[in-house]
Amino acid sequence: MFTITHRKPSNPISNLFNQCFITIALVLFFSAPPIFAASWPELNFVPVVNGLERPIHVAHAGDGRGRLFIVEQPGRIKIFNNGSLQPTPFLDISDRISCCGERGLFSVAFPPGFAAKGYFYVNYTNTAGNTVVSRFSVVGTGDTADPTSESIILTVDQPFANHNGGQIAFGPDGMLYIGMGDGGGGGDPLGSGQDLLSLLGKLLRIDVESGVQPYAIPANNPFVTASNARAEIWASGLRNPWRFSFDRENGDLYIADVGQNQYEEVNFQGAGSLGGENYGWNILEGNHCYQQPSCNNQGLVNPVLEYDHSSGDHSITGGVVYRGGIFPRMRSVYLFGDFVSGRVGGMRRSNTNFESALLADSDFLISSFGEDESGEIYVADINGTVYRIEDNVRYSELTISGLLANYQAGDTIQATVTETSPQRTVTQDLWVAISTPDGQLLYLTGQPDTQLSIEPQPFKRQVTPNDRSHEILNITLAPSILPGTYRLYAIHNDPNPGTLDLSSTLRSTIAEAVITVTK
Repeated sequence: MFTITHRKPSNPISNLFNQCFITIALVLFFSAPPIFAASWPELNFVPVVNGLERPIHVAHAGDGRGRLFIVEQPGRIKIFNNGSLQPTPFLDISDRISCCGERGLFSVAFPPGFAAKGYFYVNYTNTAGNTVVSRFSVVGTGDTADPTSESIILTVDQPFANHNGGQIAFGPDGMLYIGMGDGGGGGDPLGSGQDLLSLLGKLLRIDVESGVQPYAIPANNPFVTASNARAEIWASGLRNPWRFSFDRENGDLYIADVGQNQYEEVNFQGAGSLGGENYGWNILEGNHCYQQPSCNNQGLVNPVLEYDHSSGDHSITGGVVYRGGIFPRMRSVYLFGDFVSGRVGGMRRSNTNFESALLADSDFLISSFGEDESGEIYVADINGTVYRIEDNVRYSELTISGLLANYQAGDTIQATVTETSPQRTVTQDLWVAISTPDGQLLYLTGQPDTQLSIEPQPFKRQVTPNDRSHEILNITLAPSILPGTYRLYAIHNDPNPGTLDLSSTLRSTIAEAVITVTK
């Protein structure tokens, strides 16, 4: 992120202005959207599709077609595209599904290169109540799949009807990750979470794209050479990791684990992890010893977030980190919810720690969060509706135009800032600044008598969403121009007179023109 700093100039402003600009070599680019450290988003939920039967997962195929795939718990996957729900299900395997409660069709995952491969994976409980991970192939144009094309990859016996996990997802490494609950029964009576010879209570990592049938064990799995552990295990000590997700920007892994009696939790695994983490269940519930006053927590990894049940929350639904391009305050925020209370929270990095906040209180039964191909986030209400999550502040995009390649003394230089994105919905201030070859920073004031100032101030205040183009320079170059490199910056910011705090109130990308001055 580019940060504007204030340096007091050594020469009078009038002298510098009289020396202004330049023979130009122009480079124009936009900085990456910043991370917001101070203000939390104010969430709105926009209905996208309703009339669904127990929607329980939302995903995209990454094939550039812009489709949303919505999993219905009784055994169907439907496609939402171009504003409408496809009438024919993408996949219908309700004939082999046990439903509902904590059983059913749980999730869908598309492998890297799905557009060419034409197959995908699902996780469900079969009619015997056991976990099945299997592969299906599409037919025709790819808007439907053949239910008879099933190839079973993995089956795991389930001793009880609950705590089946259900999430599958491809990681940035191309491996398939599978969330497995502890098998249920309350309190992990079989001790599955800490039993490395059991696949229950674990996060599994397998290779389903190597050509080895039904799957291969990645050579760098943490227990691949251990005689007392299943080689499929990537992490252990989980109760019911109903939803987990990878940050699409950096590969970090967030695992939301549903609690037992008192605590819900989010576990974090950095992208550089070698696996093998033990998240503590059933020694710990959250950060606390489970049903005992003390316990040995050596080697256990504590969650980065926990919340208790005292306010009516009882079952965490893990979400995703927002990496879309429309809502700046949502960026880098991990959104999650509670199935019972309907509350939606946010968590984000704060230096080396995490901070969190309650963002919304809904009446949804939140079954899942999901992303589209652009990184925009959706939330599913199991009552039948999928909503798009929005903030009331949106990005604006600015560009600087009108600059020519070659200028001599006496020439006129003109520049215009234009907003190119239609997304902005709020009134903002426009700031324009110039950095000089000797390290100073000046602000364009928008006043004809004093066009530059060393004091931070906006070029124009209260810019409405309809006010999209602004001439910022129209001057004649003086013979005494100072040679070197000048940079011209334009940015939208919250109306806040006299203050420009990029870390907390920035509301647009930064447009930059790099200008090289020659005599």
